[in-house]
Amino acid sequence: MVRSETPKSVAATRGMLAHFFSSSKTHSFSSSFSTPSTPSSPAHKLSKSLTEETIENAELIITKWDPNSSSITRVTSLFHGNRDEAEEFLSSVRDLRRAMHTLVSEHSTSAMLVLSQKLMEMAMARLQKEFYQVLAATRNQLDPDSISVRSPDGSIEDENELGSEEEFKTAGESITNVARVVAVAMSDLKSIADCMISSGYSIECVNIYKLFRKSVVDEGLYLLGIEKFRSSQIHKMNWEALEHMIKNWMNAVIAVKTLLSGEKALSDHVFSASQTIKESCFSEITKGAINLFRFPVHVAKCKKLPERIFPLMELYEALSDLQPEVELIFNSESTSDIKLQVASSLHGLGESIRAILSDFESTIQKDSSKNLIVGGGIHPLTQKVTSYISSLADYSRILSDIVSDSPPPRNTALPEAYFESPTSDSGLTPAVSVHLAWLIFVLLCKLDRKAEVYKDMSLSYLFLANNVQIVLDKVCTTHLNVLLGEDWVFKHAKKVIQYASTYETMAWGKVFSSLPEINSPPLSPEEAKECFQRFNAAFEEAYKKQVSWVVPDRKLRDELKVSIAKELITAYREFYDTHKMMLRENNFEMCVRFTPDDLGNYIAHLFHGTALSGSSPSLTPR
Repeated sequence: MVRSETPKSVAATRGMLAHFFSSSKTHSFSSSFSTPSTPSSPAHKLSKSLTEETIENAELIITKWDPNSSSITRVTSLFHGNRDEAEEFLSSVRDLRRAMHTLVSEHSTSAMLVLSQKLMEMAMARLQKEFYQVLAATRNQLDPDSISVRSPDGSIEDENELGSEEEFKTAGESITNVARVVAVAMSDLKSIADCMISSGYSIECVNIYKLFRKSVVDEGLYLLGIEKFRSSQIHKMNWEALEHMIKNWMNAVIAVKTLLSGEKALSDHVFSASQTIKESCFSEITKGAINLFRFPVHVAKCKKLPERIFPLMELYEALSDLQPEVELIFNSESTSDIKLQVASSLHGLGESIRAILSDFESTIQKDSSKNLIVGGGIHPLTQKVTSYISSLADYSRILSDIVSDSPPPRNTALPEAYFESPTSDSGLTPAVSVHLAWLIFVLLCKLDRKAEVYKDMSLSYLFLANNVQIVLDKVCTTHLNVLLGEDWVFKHAKKVIQYASTYETMAWGKVFSSLPEINSPPLSPEEAKECFQRFNAAFEEAYKKQVSWVVPDRKLRDELKVSIAKELITAYREFYDTHKMMLRENNFEMCVRFTPDDLGNYIAHLFHGTALSGSSPSLTPR
């Protein structure tokens, strides 16, 4: 990514660096290397002659590139021009350094030492200028984003992202040219840094590098929207604005990985000669990144509402995925504060998420609404909780890390003995499965209490059948199915059947018992008349009461209808067929209000909650 410099940022950077080139440095080599003088000898004279020759040769090229001279070399770049001459310049500096060591040890009072010292200062001033010029000239090419996908030799790490062969050729040429520039620049920076460090000018070199590259990284962080926010600022934001910031952070953190890893690659390459220097440079340049990793913990301290758990888990996931790379990028003691901040932010997010889960459980238990759900339908609490838990299941990987060391709290007010953890084939049930199963269990316990509000016991069991069926459907159609397993589904399907069976027995028992048992002996006309009358009254009472009841789940509704019809219509048809002629002969046929088909028609209209709409058939005598 090519970034343009603003005039303001360039001026500021140049202003900070200008003092490096305004005057020569004074270094006392004689005080550092002085040793007692020794008598001259032929060998010493020969050595002196070679040393002086070396200094004279170095003087020719160093003075030519004196940054304070009036020649054209003052405004031109040594490394941008003749590269052979640049290498010769560096070689001469290295030779000069060795000559100075010889002079200090053998001829500490030599006039040549004074000349050598001035030449070294002149050479270092030139290299400082060259170092800055290379950094400035290749600022866009030495973008950390680019460095991270290019090796120093200019090769491209991933060429598969290009399109057609023609596109590949065109793009490949462009990338290769840029990569070549990057490779040359990185090589020049390293050569200059090695020379300055070995000559005792590491501070000057490092300061230029830190100031320049820090401006690049800080600009990159700013463009990605990384700002230094105080916790109080974040807490005052409305949630919509904070969610927008979280999304920006999620986008930024992906790019920052490349930004930081690229910058580390550059620092490691340029200052490969010194572990201490490269770690110090990288630490100073990237210290602004701590604001990136501090942001999540500020968000974690905001008010803990149930719906906020999902952005928090997304933050946790992104930061958790980034942590291994952070460990690799910031792998020195000088950058340990970044690693510590990432760990602290993860801990804070985890604590906040666990607190929201605990509060959510408490909210279920404390729900005190006593409103009857008309017709025994679905309670709003059931809908709300199952939707929330199924959404939690979509974050099972993150939740598993967060709740692995914190089992769900067991409230003694709940019948914990009835809680059964889901089981897996491997015998190792994930902590997240246990935690979500426990939240569902808390809901089911609350539904038991809600069912007690109904005065009609049969309706309370229909209410339970309906609500547990909704929970079961949600489990079977979401990721909860994988987390809770087939055994959990089977056990709760049995509960639905038990609730439905109990409802049927209690709601239709009186109707069933009003008929004689199948295959029983025929009744007398009077007995048959009384039996029909008992049946009519019982059926009318059951139907009028239940016609407004509802079973939202189609499968459960059909199964209930089939079950009721199978038992009721089968018994009634036998009784009806056996006694209808007898009653007609005795003028008792007015007691027969329903045919078997009538019963089937009435039962077919049950559980739709249609009594008030008038769409269900009214009970009319035959």
